[in-house]
Amino acid sequence: MAVARVTTITSSSEKGFQDAFQVGIDRATSTLRNITGAEIVSQKAKIENARVSEYRVTMNVTFILD
Repeated sequence: MAVARVTTITSSSEKGFQDAFQVGIDRATSTLRNITGAEIVSQKAKIENARVSEYRVTMNVTFILD
């Protein structure tokens, strides 16, 4: 029987939401083992001078405990 844990991660990118998601997954895989999935909880954008300056993604990452 496996036991999983879910952790919430927020990441950002100047390129877009997809890139912000990938940045978060890349960082999570550098410190967490056995990642099995991710769910995007929210997407937000930082606005400066009437332009999008940063894309932010909050996600739940699921991984199996050793």
